[in-house]
Parts: sequence; C-alpha cells; structure tokens
Amino acid sequence: MESYFLDWANLLLRWLHVITAIAWVGSSFYFVFLDSSLTPPEDDDLKKQGVSGELWAVHGGGFYHPVKFAVAPPKLPAHLHWFYWESYTTWMSGFALLTVSYFWNARAYLIDPARMDWSPGMAIAVALGFLVVFWILYDIICRVFSDRENGDAIVGALVAVLVVAASWLACEWFAGRAAFLLVGAMIATAMSANVAHWIIPGQRKMVAAIKQGLPVDPIHGLRGKQRSVHNTYFTLPVLFAMLSTHYSFTWGHANNWLVLVLMMAAGAAIRQFFVLRHGWKLGRNRNPLPYALVGVAIIAAAMVWMKPPPPAPAAAAPAADFAAVKHIVEQRCLMCHGAQVQMKNVRLDSAEGIRQHALAIHQQVVVMRLMPMNNSTGITEAERGVIGAWFGAGAKGP
Repeated sequence: MESYFLDWANLLLRWLHVITAIAWVGSSFYFVFLDSSLTPPEDDDLKKQGVSGELWAVHGGGFYHPVKFAVAPPKLPAHLHWFYWESYTTWMSGFALLTVSYFWNARAYLIDPARMDWSPGMAIAVALGFLVVFWILYDIICRVFSDRENGDAIVGALVAVLVVAASWLACEWFAGRAAFLLVGAMIATAMSANVAHWIIPGQRKMVAAIKQGLPVDPIHGLRGKQRSVHNTYFTLPVLFAMLSTHYSFTWGHANNWLVLVLMMAAGAAIRQFFVLRHGWKLGRNRNPLPYALVGVAIIAAAMVWMKPPPPAPAAAAPAADFAAVKHIVEQRCLMCHGAQVQMKNVRLDSAEGIRQHALAIHQQVVVMRLMPMNNSTGITEAERGVIGAWFGAGAKGP
C-alpha cells in the first residue's frame, strides 16, 4: 500500500513540477526575447516618459505594444505583476519530487554500493550539501568577480569549472541516474535562489524608492539582469540533466560525468544562439549560428563516441527458456518485487506474475536497462540476453 501512495505522490508532484517549470521557463524565455527585440521608441511622448525600448507584436488575434523604461516609470501603476511564484513553485515541487523519488528509498535509488557504500542518512546529507554548497560558491563567484574588467567572462569560466567539478563528484559518489538528477537539481536551486535573493529583492528596492520619491539606483536592475541572464543559460543544461534520467545509455556510461558535461555545454551553446538571434536580426551583433553549430557538433560527437560496440558474433543465441527466466527473476528481482515488497505494485514471485509483466520486464531490464536499479543484484549481460530471447519468442510460460 505504501508503494501505491508513493506512486500517486510521484505522479502528482511530477505533473505539478512540469506545469510550473513550463510557466517559469516560458516567462524567462519570453523576457529574454523581449529584451533582445526592443527597439528605441519612435514616439516623442514615450521618449519623454523615459522609455528605452518598445516592441510591436501580434498574437491571439490582437496587437501588443510592450515598452521598457530605462530605470523607472514616471508613476507606478495600481497593479504591478511580479514573476516569482513560477520559480518558487517549480523548486518546491521539484524538491518534493526528489524526496519522494530518491531520498525516500535512498538505498535503492540514491546509493550505488560499488561507488560509495554509505548509509542512507549520510547519502541524503551529502546530496543536500550539493544544493547548498553549489549556490554558496556560485554566489561568491558572482559577488567577487562581476564588477571586474571582463567580469562576465571570468564568472562564466569559473562557474563552468564549478559545474564540471560538481558533475564529476556526483557521478563518483552516487548512482548514475541519481547523480544526473542531483546536478540538475543543484543548478536549478541556484536559479531559484537567484530569483529569491537577487532578482526580486532588487526589484522591491526599486519599487520602494519610486514610492518614496527617491532616485532609483540602477545597480539593482543590473544585478538582477545578470542573474536572470545566468538563469537562461542554465535552463537547457538543467532540462537535459532531468530528462536524461530516463535514458540509461547516458548515466550508465563508463564516463557518465563527461557525457553530462558535454551535453550541458551543448545546451548552453544552443541557448546562446537563441539569445543572440533576435539582436542579430536588428543588426546589433554578428550571426550567432556558430554557437548552434558548436552545440550540434558536440551532440553529434557524443553520439558517435558513446555508440555501443557491435555484439560479438561468436556467442550462440541464448535459449528462450521460461525456467531460465524464472530462475533469473528469482535471483535478481524478488528483492523488490516479491511477496514481502512489491515496488511499483509489481509482483514477480509466480509464473503468472512474470507472464503478466513480461512487457515491462523486457523494457526495464533489456531495452532501457534501468532494472535492477543500479544493478544492485548483479544481473549479467547473458541473463539480460536470456530474458530478451524469451520475450522475442513470445514470452511463453511453462
């Protein structure tokens, strides 16, 4: 029964997380597009009000005319919309999902004894440390180096080194699937912390100054803009880290940390293309196509590098024998799918149960290679081959 309710919690939290993430990423992408597409106002009245840029757009059967004030509008409107709950809800639902999916059964999902055979409590504490320590170090880098000459380049380089180091450590210490998710959660935590500690507080200071009739210090807007730009470059790497957990050929690779780093770098390069393409159309910068080509080249190179070797031709095809499959299931699967424990409500301690779940067994064990989780029971390639041959022959019972 516990597994049943955990599945419901996982489903509902994942649903909420995806919805709020779409809202957050969508608004982030829109405002990056908006900033890149603004042109100087043509109307003299807009210029007198302090408008620095405007955009005309058509959508949903209507015309829109957003404008941006250089520092502050002459008068605050009665209703001012703030963009922060998208970020906070995404992080909170994501952390809850991380807890339900990985921390609740840390021994099975978070820990790989072949890497670090620590207690569940210690593994969870270290995982939480990744979220906290990365944010602290990232924030220190931004505070110390942002105002220096070529500060953005220095910050970018140091943050990249920090991400690479964290990715390597995560893949050395945790099960591959959990490591990828943890790196994504780590960067996403920094993104949401940027909103909570820099973007929104800076905006509140600007609004407070306007209400009090005081000059608005533009530094708050500049610092918030810097963190917002960081967030947009973090977005595609985070999405890859999250989605890749469903594809074992990424996190199950012998050099999985390098796979993660390369794909995140490709995502950042492709995002750079989309950030700059609007400015290029307005003649503000060079054609950013090389960034997209670099990102695609990295992905293509990774695909070639990670391609599995062809199967050895000498070995004969394994027999499609149900008795052999049943023996493998008893040895490798009943720890989590037996009479005492039925993870995901799957029970495999009978011939009927094995036949009923034949498709799932084949997908999880042979095709996706997700099970046994972290291969904790030591299933061999030959045993996977026996299951594959049995399913290919019709998954017949005794």
